[in-house]
Amino acid sequence: MPDETDARQVLAAADRLFNDRGVQAVGMDSIRDAANVPLKRLYRHYPSKADLVCAVLEQRDRDVRSAIAEYVDARDRTPRERVLAVFDFLLEWFSEPGFRGCLFINTVGELGGTSDDVGRIARRHKRAVRDYLADLAAECSYPADLADQLMILANGAMVTAAVNEEPQAAHQARAAAEVLLSAAESRNASSA
Repeated sequence: MPDETDARQVLAAADRLFNDRGVQAVGMDSIRDAANVPLKRLYRHYPSKADLVCAVLEQRDRDVRSAIAEYVDARDRTPRERVLAVFDFLLEWFSEPGFRGCLFINTVGELGGTSDDVGRIARRHKRAVRDYLADLAAECSYPADLADQLMILANGAMVTAAVNEEPQAAHQARAAAEVLLSAAESRNASSA
């Protein structure tokens, strides 16, 4: 079990440091120190920094998608409220003291042009979140393209909240989402 513990410690330390400082500003020695794991063991689990970056993003993908779904499912909500709850989740996330923006967006900004793996993982994550929004929209009989629009609002809110250090970007995105949902409901009503 010490090997698994070491791997988890390294992954957690790298996630924290990459989030706080960015991927390029963090060396393997800093990760070793933060994880309190000998460098030899760190490299046994993650033979290169690129491998570690990918592992962090893969773990973050699982964590973020799970957290969103748990938040949305935590209370009894109407289908419409479930869509809007995604933006309520964003507000809570943006309000956390360590919020530095979306690690996927930030990492693609840093490494996207030089790392096909980072781009692939980020695209897969964003597609999965978009598909989740599509499932929520389908519960309301909204058109499929609404998920793309909601995803643009969510990503825009992430960037705006990080750049401006303003969690209220989630409120603004939620308000815009409500306009989109109302328009979709109007189209549904007029076509019925």
